Amino acid sequence: MKLFQTYDSPFPTRVRLLLMAKGLSAEIIQPPGFHFDGLTKEDYLKINPIGRVPALVLDDGRALPESEVICEYLEDSYPEPSLRPADPFDRARMRLLSRICDFYLVMAMVPLFDYSARPRKTWDREGIEKAFGKISDALAYLEQFIGEDGYAVGKAVSQADGALAPQLILTTEWAPPTFNMDDPYSAFPSSPLTGRQSRMTP
Repeated sequence: MKLFQTYDSPFPTRVRLLLMAKGLSAEIIQPPGFHFDGLTKEDYLKINPIGRVPALVLDDGRALPESEVICEYLEDSYPEPSLRPADPFDRARMRLLSRICDFYLVMAMVPLFDYSARPRKTWDREGIEKAFGKISDALAYLEQFIGEDGYAVGKAVSQADGALAPQLILTTEWAPPTFNMDDPYSAFPSSPLTGRQSRMTP
């Protein structure tokens, strides 16, 4: 297998975490636009017409984009060890946490990613503060459903941990110092969210 990815994006991290947890190996390739030589942008678009990372290319040449879809495929194809809780409700909660992460936390962070690519003098402080407010909202949603035993759900690593860990690291270790804002976790002093980003090694 080949995993087209970049270490700058949190989305491939969840795939790498799943691969490591299952003891699977994949050739790591950075596509063009991410400082990779030897493959043109047009070549990569033939592999993944969406043009984003990650994309997983199977040994038979078939390709899958989108991190969550890739993780579901790998879990179906290599079910042991399982990264899905056995209990149906916990399994649904795993998917819910991943969905909250992608649709609320990631989307709250998007304006900050955009600002960081611009000259600092063009930053809109009000827009930054609004983004941090949405981050706090997303963390509050996660707090309602996240597990109490050191993992996203239950007592073992699941696909939800792979989704949450890289994004939580960006949320607390990159965003506050970059934009001179308080750590969003300060509003959750006794939450299971606190310190979670340091419990995982993506």
